[in-house]
Amino acid sequence: MKKRLLSAVMASAMVLSLAACGGAKTETTAEKKEETTTAGTTAAETAEAAGGTLIVGFDQDFPPMGFVGDNGEYTGFDLDLAKEVASRLGLEYKAQPVAWDSKDMELESGNIDCIWNGFTITGREDDYTWTTPYMANKQVFVVANDSDIKSQADLAGKVVEVQADSSAEAALKENQDLANTFGQLLTTPDYNTAFMDLEQGAVDAVAMDVIVAGYQIKQRNADFKILDDSLSEEEYGVGFKKGNTELRDKVQGALEEMAADGTLAKISDEWFGEDVTTIGK
Repeated sequence: MKKRLLSAVMASAMVLSLAACGGAKTETTAEKKEETTTAGTTAAETAEAAGGTLIVGFDQDFPPMGFVGDNGEYTGFDLDLAKEVASRLGLEYKAQPVAWDSKDMELESGNIDCIWNGFTITGREDDYTWTTPYMANKQVFVVANDSDIKSQADLAGKVVEVQADSSAEAALKENQDLANTFGQLLTTPDYNTAFMDLEQGAVDAVAMDVIVAGYQIKQRNADFKILDDSLSEEEYGVGFKKGNTELRDKVQGALEEMAADGTLAKISDEWFGEDVTTIGK
């Protein structure tokens, strides 16, 4: 009898213990669920906050449009424009360097919001959603001052270098009659390397943007010259993922405001000693 009573008491105690454990587990799960929900809310808020950032994709080896300054910070004419635009739109500005031949993948994946770095519209009109052009440009050839190359006709049999996936490369693909006269056409990841190759005599000419060419020659105090006959005429714009008209319109509006109040001209003068912008002109 005592054994039965003791067994019953023990059984009751086990039931109560299990119930208590079950209750504790349920409460813990509920707490975790609540924490997850809270974390989810925080993530959503973070995602929403991230929408307040303008992530600018650029080539960090493309002075004066975008590059690494002497202080180790990203700088450049285009980045100064982007920073001012972001400020006017109440967005946090972030400069995001990208490999130039991977820029489309970066844009499509959402790693960047736009491509803003001496980005040529010509030939890419249908590939992106663009602002109106803010600057005119052309593709030219840079050679050594003591070179026997005086014009494009003298490039026959010479070694010419361009940046991979650049406007100069695209222009030469369009002008096969000229490109086929070269002894060799090489590509390089960036124009800093191209200029070093030219300095060392590894190549005879570099095809590139005239704005960048002039800046590089001046900064390096290089014994180079730009051929008078250009390869192509073009315009710079800010490129967004196809269909992203909302952000494009905001950036366009800010650029127009900057043109109207003189900010565009001021930033241009700081970099080039003159106003080279075209919005509102």
